[in-house]
Amino acid sequence: MVATGLLSLMTSLDHLEILARAADLVSANYVFPEVGEKISADLRAAAAAGRYAAAAGPEELAGLVTRDLQAANGDRHLRLVFHPDVIPDGKDAAAEQLMLTRAAESCAGVPRFEVLEGGVALVEFAPMLFPLKLSADSITAVMTLAAQARALVLDLRGNLGGDPYTAQYICSYLFDEPTHLNTQFWRDGEQGDQEEQSWTLPHVPGRRLGRDKPVAVLASGRTFSGGEELTYNLQQSGRAVVVGERTGGGAHPRNGWTLHPHLELTVPVGRSVNPVSGTSWEGVGITPDIDVPAPQALDRAVEELLARLG
Repeated sequence: MVATGLLSLMTSLDHLEILARAADLVSANYVFPEVGEKISADLRAAAAAGRYAAAAGPEELAGLVTRDLQAANGDRHLRLVFHPDVIPDGKDAAAEQLMLTRAAESCAGVPRFEVLEGGVALVEFAPMLFPLKLSADSITAVMTLAAQARALVLDLRGNLGGDPYTAQYICSYLFDEPTHLNTQFWRDGEQGDQEEQSWTLPHVPGRRLGRDKPVAVLASGRTFSGGEELTYNLQQSGRAVVVGERTGGGAHPRNGWTLHPHLELTVPVGRSVNPVSGTSWEGVGITPDIDVPAPQALDRAVEELLARLG
């Protein structure tokens, strides 16, 4: 096993050490323990057979390993990720570094607010739902503005994931009463799954849109993970109509570990269960209520909302 303190000193591509550490982490942390054990054993066997020895560099190794990690059940959150820039050592350190950069480039994940025809507000959340320590001010400001509109469109077509607590925070502006949004089951070693329910918050700063004004969510095949959770919460609760394309199908929250200055292993450590559907969007994506190509989704959503307003 590779000691964590040595990772930052690795300058060569020692695939055997990287794969040994990856196998340990998958076995110890993957949300479905039996599947994790199988994936771990398959990785070790492939490494011992020399499958990864010819990898020309970390990017090629990442591609090979990711294909093997996902072979068991297609879990798109289970990956060996190549980062072109050097990433810091530690658990979730690569994600935190990336979030700081992307948040600064996107107004903390709220790059667009616009008032459209008929008093319909448009809010885009992209490229991801950043943790509230980065995004709460931007979300509060834009949702307070949007609360004064007649209807709301949330554009998640370019949202690639993010923090479930941020999804909960956004949802809280769209309800008047406490509403059960989602339940996460987290793997917790020998103690088994630990349950965590997500409900709308009793208080949010600024102004709520409330339950009565119509809401549409724009989705695409790129909408993934945390962006899907926000979409699914609103669809299954009956709070919003989803317009666009079927989403990517990633419902398992993950942690990440740095295994090399350019390689991060991401492992799903939890699973979602919606209180209405009794299931999640994992592996299947979210089926839109109005199925149209993503570039046409905004016009179709505005048409739908204006019809509902009468």
